[in-house]
Amino acid sequence: MLETTELTAAVDRFADRLRAAPQSRLTRGAAAEGLALARELSVRAQRIEEPGTQPRIMPDAGVFAVADQLMVAGQDLAEALRTAPSGSVAEVDEAVGLVRAAAGRAGL
Repeated sequence: MLETTELTAAVDRFADRLRAAPQSRLTRGAAAEGLALARELSVRAQRIEEPGTQPRIMPDAGVFAVADQLMVAGQDLAEALRTAPSGSVAEVDEAVGLVRAAAGRAGL
């Protein structure tokens, strides 16, 4: 099975930083970065789990919920990649890169 620990660790770090961020930082763009990433990770997981179907877009539940949304999406993608017969190290590495880039843009 594919190892996804690096992905879940990166998602955990970003989510923890979002939880610890002041409201002012969240509203200045950190929450938007987190939500955009959560949506992307969610779509990737859905494409693996339900190929050929239209992905559902994660709703905006507010700046204080985005860390939890990111955790759910990251865990879903990690599990989908871990259990998919076609999951690859490159896909995990790409997802980790997305998390790190979003955290950087968020200033976290």
